[in-house]
Amino acid sequence: MKWLLSVVAALLLAGCMTSQDRADSLDAVAREYVGLSLEIGTHEEGYIDAYYGPAEWKQAAEANPRAVPALAQAAADLQARLRATPQAADPLVQRRRAFLDAQLTAARTRLRMIAGERLSFAEEAQGLFGVTPEIRPLTEYDSVLARIDQLVPGTAPLPERVEAFQSRFVIPADRLDAVMRAAIAECRRRTVQHIPLPEGEAFTLEFVRDKSWSGYNWYQGNYRSLIQINTDLPVRLSRAVDLGCHEGYPGHHAYNALLEQHLARGRGWVEYMVYPLYSPQSFIAEGSANYGIDLAFTPEERLAFERSTLYPLAGLQPGDASRYLDLQLAMEELAGARFTIARDYLEGRIDRARAVALTQRYQLVGTRRADQSVAFIDQYRTYVINYGLGKDMVRDHIEAVGPDRAARWEAMRRILSQPTLPSDLR
Repeated sequence: MKWLLSVVAALLLAGCMTSQDRADSLDAVAREYVGLSLEIGTHEEGYIDAYYGPAEWKQAAEANPRAVPALAQAAADLQARLRATPQAADPLVQRRRAFLDAQLTAARTRLRMIAGERLSFAEEAQGLFGVTPEIRPLTEYDSVLARIDQLVPGTAPLPERVEAFQSRFVIPADRLDAVMRAAIAECRRRTVQHIPLPEGEAFTLEFVRDKSWSGYNWYQGNYRSLIQINTDLPVRLSRAVDLGCHEGYPGHHAYNALLEQHLARGRGWVEYMVYPLYSPQSFIAEGSANYGIDLAFTPEERLAFERSTLYPLAGLQPGDASRYLDLQLAMEELAGARFTIARDYLEGRIDRARAVALTQRYQLVGTRRADQSVAFIDQYRTYVINYGLGKDMVRDHIEAVGPDRAARWEAMRRILSQPTLPSDLR
């Protein structure tokens, strides 16, 4: 990998500079940021979502990691050094500097949490992801529930009716692999028409159990990903396109591959070889992955593809396909209710049983799915904002270019292949 060897050589040369020279080098700060992130990862499982830099950097970080207080001080010192670097004329380098600064703020926030500090929902979200979500009263979502009530009429409680209706669209286990692969292939086909991807990019698909999430992309470097689908609960047909776009194209796999191609390799910016999960990078990743579903498929296109391809592969009858899609679109308007439930649960206003009950009511799911949703909050806390709020901000930013789909795809390409922060979307 000649590109990686050249990066390592440049950074070894940077290591021979004086401390003042190093303070003026974005490359030196970036190299230390990578090591710092890997050391933090030794204190929290799952903190590092992806790493594809030199193996010896990871080995060095894991061999003798500093204690949390020392890492917190190192992060503060590194951020001060970064802020002392001169502002570059190149706008992209300016954005690189801002990205590093935001990532270091997130690292410092996470270290406070690892040390046992309890932050408010708003403080945690701002510190980790660079945004403060608007939290609306749950009663504001009652009008959405009323509209959904008309889509799924009956006398049973609405969550039970919705759960029963959606259960008609479960993909049989022996057909799940074929359905998922067809969905991912179509998501990819639509993406590469607008965004060139690196030659040789590919993914491996696996089905797993005992997870709090429904799907996950583990980026492995060299333009390769492992996409995992959780089968703890029956997988419904609507999830095929959702997961295919979100985890694959133009979602997480495409995003990470483009960052590797254009920034890690193309510019030698080593900070993109590591991906700390609790950082503004995740806000961009989740928001762009969720909006990518709508960018790749209009509702009409999605319905046509599902009816012509996915329903037959799943062995399901498409008679109610239109109403099923209408239900999915309506339920998206309930995304913000999850923030309210998460905030009240994490700040101790409600207990877990109440959080599960409210999730059933305002996310229109059965007990098992509600329990899984709250388990995700237990594990990932304020990370839940990245999906709904992230999608809203990416959508507003991209659709501001106008209705032309080619222009929208180009705006998405820039988000996915350049240093991008939530503040860049405003």
